[in-house]
Amino acid sequence: MKLIGFCVFMYLLDSSGDFRRKNPRFGGGAHTWDVLATWDGWWYQQIAAHGYHPALVPVRGATGLITLEGNSAAFFPLYPALMRLVSSCTGLGPLGAGLVVSVAASFVAALGIHAVTSLVSGRRAGLAAAGLWAVWPGSGVEWSGYSESLYVALAAWACYAVMRRNWLTAGLLTCAAGLTRPTATALIAALALAALLDLVRQWRAVRGRRGSPTPDPRGFPATDLRGSPTPEGAGGPEAVLRPVAAVLIAPLGLVGYLGWVGHRMGDYGGYFTLQDKAWAHSFDWGRHTIDVFTSLMVGHYDYLFAYPHEDVIAAGTVLLALVSLPLLFRLRPPPVLIVSTLLTIALVLGSQQIFGNVSRYLLPAFPLLIPFATAMRRLGTPVLCAVLTVAALASGSYAGYVLFEVGIP
Repeated sequence: MKLIGFCVFMYLLDSSGDFRRKNPRFGGGAHTWDVLATWDGWWYQQIAAHGYHPALVPVRGATGLITLEGNSAAFFPLYPALMRLVSSCTGLGPLGAGLVVSVAASFVAALGIHAVTSLVSGRRAGLAAAGLWAVWPGSGVEWSGYSESLYVALAAWACYAVMRRNWLTAGLLTCAAGLTRPTATALIAALALAALLDLVRQWRAVRGRRGSPTPDPRGFPATDLRGSPTPEGAGGPEAVLRPVAAVLIAPLGLVGYLGWVGHRMGDYGGYFTLQDKAWAHSFDWGRHTIDVFTSLMVGHYDYLFAYPHEDVIAAGTVLLALVSLPLLFRLRPPPVLIVSTLLTIALVLGSQQIFGNVSRYLLPAFPLLIPFATAMRRLGTPVLCAVLTVAALASGSYAGYVLFEVGIP
């Protein structure tokens, strides 16, 4: 499915030819594939090639919304570090290495989404969920010089590890996710709550129902670290220490990077200052999102960072996500999926940013696909393939071309 959408995206780029007249940093280039590493992709290439130089540099004479120069410290380090590693091992340039990392990570992410959805609704639903993620609005960045595929791969498998109570694995994956994108805040909180619920379950087992199996809040049986059923109260001290260790490990990547950036800048809030004053990206409790929706509903585009085509797709994505939420609740999935999804949506919609980016910022909220995938599992294989193929053909435009060329990804 992803390959079909990608080929349509490349065809649209080549047939329009607009990218040839644009700045190579901002949606342009000599070849169609150059577009895949523009915008944020350019920054990741700079980090892979030259490393970080964190600083808060004022723009001379600026008094408006943007008062600081853009700096690579706004972009988290794991993705460019992997780019550099692949480049060293293969001889590829930063662009080629970045695409290799993203494409490989997208397959790992799809497998993780399949694994998580299979635990909730069965393997056939897992297959549909992986296909839907490949054609989700914003999925054009999955095979580009962006970090979304890597983050979703880590997040999906972290959620799977939590669902199987592989706590140390979950903690390490969440720690790595914290080195990839700031959205890991939602994943860290979700893991912490899941660990707390597991400790409460164990405490109740020891107190009142020792020796009898205790159901998971979702209804899954208690499992050991390999995912095999285990009697309640089994495991001894390790059963307590492992979730606690996971909670302690999980935030180290995110907190460590933000702390390092702050130390280098001489301002421990430097990362957030840079996002606010260099990219006008800050948490505003949803005021900007409300402004966008109230403007779009009356056909106006007088809000901050207006890109009409991209914004309409982003608005549709938000509405689709809000429709999916009650359907997700109805399935009663494990708390880690509910919490990570709700907090991801809250972080995205509660921020002032380029609104069109919402479609890609919501890619980590993959549990939203589970209700649709659950319904689609009833479809026969030919019908399911036909539905996903049509969506893949369309995604080359709404998820790829519009994102990179008509708006800003």
